[in-house]
Amino acid sequence: MRHFTCVHDIGDLKAALREAFEIKKEPFRYSETGRNKTLLALFFDSSLRTRLSTQKAAMNLGMNVIVLDVNQGAWKLETERGVVMDGDKPEHILEAIPVMGAYCDIIGLRSFARFESKDDDYGEKILNGFIRHSGKPVFSMEAATGHPLQSFADLITIEEYKRVERPKVVLTWAPHPRSLPQAVPNSFAQWTAAAGYELVVTHPEGYELDPRFTAGARIEYDRDKAFDGAHFVYAKNWSAYTDPNYGKILSRDTAWTVDARAMSLTDDAFFMHCLPVRRNMIVTDDVIESPRSLVIPEAANRVVSAQVVLKRLLTDNY
Repeated sequence: MRHFTCVHDIGDLKAALREAFEIKKEPFRYSETGRNKTLLALFFDSSLRTRLSTQKAAMNLGMNVIVLDVNQGAWKLETERGVVMDGDKPEHILEAIPVMGAYCDIIGLRSFARFESKDDDYGEKILNGFIRHSGKPVFSMEAATGHPLQSFADLITIEEYKRVERPKVVLTWAPHPRSLPQAVPNSFAQWTAAAGYELVVTHPEGYELDPRFTAGARIEYDRDKAFDGAHFVYAKNWSAYTDPNYGKILSRDTAWTVDARAMSLTDDAFFMHCLPVRRNMIVTDDVIESPRSLVIPEAANRVVSAQVVLKRLLTDNY
């Protein structure tokens, strides 16, 4: 594996899950794998779980870790070619990327959708720039259109808690006061479909995701029908994908908040969310605090997913 940006890069998914459970059981088994190797973790956007879990995973492998908050701990970076750089961005990404590559062995990158250009976001302009110009293995710590480390951890969690071989998994839209990217729902749909689960995606009309990510899923606009008999409910907000509303909020309908009534329609389903979560908008207090809530085990598995990815990048490239 040269780079890690989506489920297709992980190869045999069942083998990756077996490796994840082995690493979870013995997290320091490969503590020499990253010896004298350096991870550069670059954050164009804020983070809690991704920052901490990826650093912890790298340390478990014996790696050195450099963390850089771009636009805060470094120069603001220009991304466009041909511009006259007379504004607030004193360094161009075409110089910055190879320089950063010279200081490390693996690059982790976090850069959200900007909603300025759908073509730029869905072309993964920043992520692909690092892949093209750094000369080093690059992995996504959440990009404009996907969050593969989160989705890998989600699958690990589902495999741990599932009661049937092919569980019914529901990805449900829920309201949020801000315009959020489609990265997490895109990845979750793609990874759960690849795992062979029964996947239902439910949302108000107008919130359809890119069909490249939801291929194999059933789209259901009636949330009650979607929740019927579900084994796992994964709640997440996202803004509109389709033109001309890309990046816009079309609804704040609180009837889509995941509450006890909605969960009662399921087959005693587990509740999941990537965090951070807006309580009593995305999910009510009683649901997220219930014994069926997996948000904390799910977050803990972020270390495991990152460690599998880093181990493979180290093993395959050095």
